[in-house]
Amino acid sequence: MSDSRPRFITPQGFARVRAEYDELFGIERPKLVETIAWAAANGDRSENGDYIYGRKRLREIDRRLAYLGKVMKTAKVVDPSAQESRDQVRFGATVELADEDDNRRQLTLVGDDEADASSGKIGWSAPLARALIGAKVGDERIVRLPSGEKSYEVLRIAYPA
Repeated sequence: MSDSRPRFITPQGFARVRAEYDELFGIERPKLVETIAWAAANGDRSENGDYIYGRKRLREIDRRLAYLGKVMKTAKVVDPSAQESRDQVRFGATVELADEDDNRRQLTLVGDDEADASSGKIGWSAPLARALIGAKVGDERIVRLPSGEKSYEVLRIAYPA
């Protein structure tokens, strides 16, 4: 995601990022550093599985911490329950859609860092989300997907209370 656009995130999404950061930084990383120090004290590091795995896992944790830190630093927390214009699709809206074959699905537009397609949360910059922004109930939107164009009708728009 380009750095020129705001990195929107819901308060719940920000809390999850913060909790993961705190868990990695405050609990998992210190334990791992201790394990690595113990393994290093056991002599030959070239064949020491605890040492080799520990160093590899430490690099993964440090990369994740750097990413989470960047997310928190650049995040713009937006509370969807404070949305005043509730008749249009905006950040945080839960939208019920129907495609051409009347297959229905419900999606919630969230920050790209908290998207989870399996639970119906799509990132703010996803093609479908971008096509829906500003739509009202009854509007039809055409989305260009890798599989071709698909048309959706907005059936319902809801925001958290």
